[in-house]
Amino acid sequence: MLTLEKEDLSKLYYTIGEVADMFGVSTSLIRFWESEFQFLKPHKNSKGDRRFTKQNIEQVQLIYHLVKEKGFTLDGAKKEIKENRVKLLAKTHLIKTLTDLRSKLLDLKNRAE
Repeated sequence: MLTLEKEDLSKLYYTIGEVADMFGVSTSLIRFWESEFQFLKPHKNSKGDRRFTKQNIEQVQLIYHLVKEKGFTLDGAKKEIKENRVKLLAKTHLIKTLTDLRSKLLDLKNRAE
């Protein structure tokens, strides 16, 4: 599962371009997902530019995981999210925590050598 490092999410808001770069997808795909998944609603400034919060990025990460990594159709992903959203978000958080822990342990190992 694609995981984002903690330092990657240090800002309050991210542009659509930054979010697209995080996931290696196009900005048009992010806008498409926004139109398809009702819960994905980034803030918009007075010019209409999207501003994604950490929560929005976690939502994109969930969609990305289901659609790009697990191969769900959009309808399948919507159904999975509707039925198991809390469980999926907890699983995503757990995987991120374990990945961060692994990274820290590898850093400790490398310092000890």
